[in-house]
Amino acid sequence: MTHSAPAVGPTPHPGTAHPDATTARIVAVVVTYNRAQLLGECLDALDSQERRPDAVVVIDNASSDASGTVADEHRIGADVVHLRRNVGGAGGFAAGIARALVRHDADWVWVMDDDTVPRPGALAALLHALEASPVRLSVLSSRAVWTDGRDHPMNTQRTRLDANAQEKADAARAGGRPIRTASYVSALLNGQDVRRLGLPYADYFIWSDDFEHTGRLLRHGRGLQVPSSVVEHRTVLFSNAQTNPGSRFYYDVRNRLWALVRTTSFSPGEKVLHGGRTLLGWAGQLLRHRGDLLGVGVRGLMDALRRGPRPSVQVLQMDAEVAADVRAIERAAGR
Repeated sequence: MTHSAPAVGPTPHPGTAHPDATTARIVAVVVTYNRAQLLGECLDALDSQERRPDAVVVIDNASSDASGTVADEHRIGADVVHLRRNVGGAGGFAAGIARALVRHDADWVWVMDDDTVPRPGALAALLHALEASPVRLSVLSSRAVWTDGRDHPMNTQRTRLDANAQEKADAARAGGRPIRTASYVSALLNGQDVRRLGLPYADYFIWSDDFEHTGRLLRHGRGLQVPSSVVEHRTVLFSNAQTNPGSRFYYDVRNRLWALVRTTSFSPGEKVLHGGRTLLGWAGQLLRHRGDLLGVGVRGLMDALRRGPRPSVQVLQMDAEVAADVRAIERAAGR
């Protein structure tokens, strides 16, 4: 499907009220890579929502299986973008969120991985919470469970530590709890805030792109985890992504350092807190894996110290249309 790109609108003031939840234009963004069956299940679930998205964007990360064909032929009629090379989840989400805003005029962007299967009321529950909230929200997040209904350890979200009594009461009134970051397994992003603050960094490739981006949106915004909005995260195993990361430990180290050292998405105190927790987690991993990860981690550390993430337009330049969408949003955000 081809869409003409409307001009990016004026940058809203941070205090601007969000669009009415009952009339807001919701665009779902799904990033896929070589998971044709799961992608089909994800799109089936989107098509079966009580309140369906107004449009669906699928970013096919140069899949070598039938994922692209599944996306093209699914009855939901998604706007499918076939990238020329695999730019990871981070690049896919940067491309997809930009397309949702530029070419579909989204008020809210509902992002998810291809192994996310929303239950029928998932989007309706997010919008109900949005409507019930007495304050403006920047990010709403679903409860992610595994296939057996247990809360998925990969998508645990902590309550915002500095939330005061009023903020907790506001969140409770909307049926949720205040959060500081969210997982892209299922997150509803305020389009106004993304236009103002920019897209996730495509250069992260995998891991911590959602941590940094939602951290940026929620540094001065409000976030809400909505337990009545449930999605299944159909990973192969019931485990945390860091349980046995292998070569991906490189991205864990590099990207977490990028997020904590090279951005203003977190306050100095938060950087110390997250940094301490991260170091303890890495120490535990190195002990469990008997040093197998040490060389990988050192390489991630050195690369994080050498440079920060490249501009997303540069990462996505092989796909001219995608790069143009990303450039439009990043320029409007002054990035």
